[in-house]
Amino acid sequence: MFSPRMLHSLNSSMLEKYTDEIIEVNQTAKEFGLVLTRDEIKNIIVSRNQVLQNYGRVELSVDVTKELAEVFCASPYVDDRNYVSTLYELQETFYYVKNETEDKIGDSPLIGVMKDYFDDVCNGSLELLKSKLEEFTERFRGDAAFRKSFLERDER
Repeated sequence: MFSPRMLHSLNSSMLEKYTDEIIEVNQTAKEFGLVLTRDEIKNIIVSRNQVLQNYGRVELSVDVTKELAEVFCASPYVDDRNYVSTLYELQETFYYVKNETEDKIGDSPLIGVMKDYFDDVCNGSLELLKSKLEEFTERFRGDAAFRKSFLERDER
């Protein structure tokens, strides 16, 4: 059985491992004038873990967080003042949509939809993004033709 000390050590080592993985995103983000510090990344991971717990989800990697950071750093609506807070919100939104669509949409296609809405429809508004994605999930759940069309496009 794990003692609390061993469990804390395990969590600390995973936090360091995940931080090291996400810090690699800085290579891409620097092109857009953005950089995540180790402390910011740790806070993002802690936030991610809380979101996962709130939604009853388990993730064995930080691939989603890495991809969100990498994809959204290129948005004209993300800058050094809002990059970290935007990532917090995007993680929450991503896992909400995953739950609402019963994990039927792959991670990368969903992130692509989020980015398209964020940049092209919502002009960088996270509140509007949430609203548009709520409409998207309702349509996805209720419109079989839309769902089939989207999933077929997702497979390509």
